[in-house]
Amino acid sequence: MGVDTVQGVSWRLAEYVAGFARREVPEAATVAAARSLLDAVGVSLAATGLGEGTAAFADLAQEESGRGASTLLWDGTRLPAAPAAFANGALAHALDFEDAVDGLAAHPNAQVVPAALALAEEYDATGAELLASMAVGCDITCRVADLAGERMSARGWYPPPIAGAIGATVAGAMLARLDTAQVLDALSLAVSQTTASGEVKHSPDSLIRGVRDAFAAHAAVRAVQLAGRGIRGFAAPLEGRAGFLATYAGADLDPAPLVDGLGQDFWGTEVSVKAWPSCRGTHSFIEAALRLRTEVDLDAVAAIDLVGAPVNRMLAEPLAAKRAPRTAIDAKFSLPFTVALALVDGVVELGSFAPDRLVRPDLLVVARKVAFRPEPTWDTPARMTSGRLCVRLADGRERTLEVARPPGGPDAPMSTARLVEKFIDCAGHALHSVGSPERVATQLLDIGAAPSVRTLLVSLFPETEIESW
Repeated sequence: MGVDTVQGVSWRLAEYVAGFARREVPEAATVAAARSLLDAVGVSLAATGLGEGTAAFADLAQEESGRGASTLLWDGTRLPAAPAAFANGALAHALDFEDAVDGLAAHPNAQVVPAALALAEEYDATGAELLASMAVGCDITCRVADLAGERMSARGWYPPPIAGAIGATVAGAMLARLDTAQVLDALSLAVSQTTASGEVKHSPDSLIRGVRDAFAAHAAVRAVQLAGRGIRGFAAPLEGRAGFLATYAGADLDPAPLVDGLGQDFWGTEVSVKAWPSCRGTHSFIEAALRLRTEVDLDAVAAIDLVGAPVNRMLAEPLAAKRAPRTAIDAKFSLPFTVALALVDGVVELGSFAPDRLVRPDLLVVARKVAFRPEPTWDTPARMTSGRLCVRLADGRERTLEVARPPGGPDAPMSTARLVEKFIDCAGHALHSVGSPERVATQLLDIGAAPSVRTLLVSLFPETEIESW
């Protein structure tokens, strides 16, 4: 059993998580979780073939592991939950094609899905139990990011995997059926393992930005497992005087919003599904460029001026480097390069960030004409992903288009048919062939009715020999 404590924020969250099996998840949150699961699995499959640096995580996981119950999304090999979450977590953000929440520094399912999927198989959970854990884990991740994300960034931390480790731990605790004290212990253990440096934003040659979620997913699984084995934690891991929030966001931050209204609204319904495999902050500009490209002669373009939220300066600075990115992940975080792709090729897809594209002269010529100006009044969640693109021609004429919200968000959600198409396309880039992507997509969307997540995932790799577990 864990520590005795007064009912502070950490205890209230732990009590909520431990008792969630007695509550029903709203249908909208369940549907959102199933869509996020389909998207996450598809994007991860594509990353096995395209994600730079991800193979090292799979190799290490297999070298140091025996047989287990959790599926390695590389080839269907079954590993214990922690190494499976580690290897699959490295895939989640490797292509920057997973879902996000506009206005938040969060990719909530990039950490939650690898951890929850591994533990759902470990504990032979039902599909409904997996979706419930995902809905709550996503919600908590977003609550942490909403409460503390800006402060984390200002202090030099990188919020998405830090917040996600808390949400992933919550999801795992539900699947492990931990009691209130054990959930508190798991949160303590997660806090003791979790970090992410903001230096990833300033190191364009680093691969860490792409594979970062391996560490969060692994930490969450280990936290849950150790809590279940009786490792005692802190009385107040989140709001304590040297706890999670004080460390990352400051001791003066009011922790109450983290648990206010728990179970009433779920952030998962606010998730945006990406139409293009790049940072969400580039999407309004990509949309504008695609719509304007037929109206301009690229040979006559003198300059391309972009206006966006201040937070998106990171996508355009330093300008010289962003105009000629050296790695795929840096190109995905480059406004000049993604706008050039949209204007020149008329498409931004998984193959757009291959090494040969990064040095294509016609793309680099256009990218060198792109400049960005932050608009201070857009420093709000509603405008954080807005973009204005102005193409200035050599003869003085201009073509301007503003996109307030990019496609794929809750106000313009991706259709189920298009989401399935995205999954099929992603599966086509997997290192190993996936059995009937159309059928797998249907099964994942309907996973809420599945009696066992463990047996369902066998259909991903039907040719892989699966030993009994």
